[in-house]
Parts: sequence; structure tokens; C-alpha cells
Amino acid sequence: MTKDRWAKLMQSMGMPSSLSCYKRLIKAYSETHRYYHTVAHIEAMLIHFDKVRNLADSPDEVEIAIWFHDAIYNPLSSSNEINSAQWAKDFLISSGGEATVAERVYELIMATKHDGKIVENDHKLIVDIDLTILGANESVYDEFEANVRKEYKLIPSVIFRKKRIAILMSFLEEEAIYKLDYFKENFEIQARENLNRAISHLLK
Repeated sequence: MTKDRWAKLMQSMGMPSSLSCYKRLIKAYSETHRYYHTVAHIEAMLIHFDKVRNLADSPDEVEIAIWFHDAIYNPLSSSNEINSAQWAKDFLISSGGEATVAERVYELIMATKHDGKIVENDHKLIVDIDLTILGANESVYDEFEANVRKEYKLIPSVIFRKKRIAILMSFLEEEAIYKLDYFKENFEIQARENLNRAISHLLK
């Protein structure tokens, strides 16, 4: 999440650099209650995105959606995605962006809620990138699970385990965790191994 990358993206989208928004985003992702949904998470997604940018129909829109998709994050809230999406939409419109672009970015961010059927190519792309952590190597994935637990430290263990197992099982119950072939080929097998291992640990 470098300042130069942000400025380049703004230029590509035909908007002013808006360093004030950049600083707000960095501050948001640096909040002390975050352990996984941090600057490092966005940077990891951008690295993955750079490898598959050619798969995007509207790459700039996907990239800015990545920047904003967890901008507002309260572990105890169910409105994080919609609030983050609204921030992105408001920012784009106030910066002179087209309303149709702002709406598409809004919908891209809402796709990362992971609670509905996805049909648009760019929606599949951002969701798959967001879920690459599930297919990371064991040590990285285990650190992810530990950080998620830290973010939900106010939730009693019994409740957390029950809800976390349900979430992880929901991914395993899908015919495929990932939607696009690149991600299926590179992450699907490891993701299923990680999820099964995490569930076994939570059941102990």
C-alpha cells in the first residue's frame, strides 16, 4: 500500500491523487484491534492481483476495491462490507469518478462478504484473491487462524469455535472454494487441507 502505487492508480482512473484519503486508509488498516485485516493483508492481495491482473475485465476497479474492501472493520459488526463499500463509492463520486464506476466498485466490495452466488468475472477475481490465504502454506495459514482469533478475543471460546467451524465448513461444502481456474489450480488442494486441519483443531 505505497503512496506511489496509490497515486498511480488515481492517475490511471483519471482522478486527483487524494493523499488525504490514502492516509485515512493507512490509518484505518493500522487500527490496534486488527491482527489479520491489516495493511499486510491488502499488500498480500495486491501482490496476488499483480500476478493475475490480465484476468480482470476492469483492473483499476478491482484494484481500488481491494484497497477499500476491509477499510472499515469491526469484528463485532455485520456491516463492515457495506460501510467499506459506501466509503469507496462516496470517495469515487466526490473525486469526479463516474457513478457507474463507483457502483461497480461498490458491488465488488460487497462480493467479499462471501454470502451469495457470484456470476461476474471481476467479482470472482476479487473473492478468489481475498481467499488465497486459505491456500497458503501451513505456517502462514495457522498464523491467519491465530490472528482471526485475536480479532475476536471478546467472543467466548465455546461460541467462537462453533461459529468458526460453521464458516470453515461452508467453504468445504462448496463444489470448489475458488471460482477461477488459476486459483483452483494453485490453491484449492492446500486450502482444503488447511480448512480440515483447522476444523480438527477447533473440535479438540
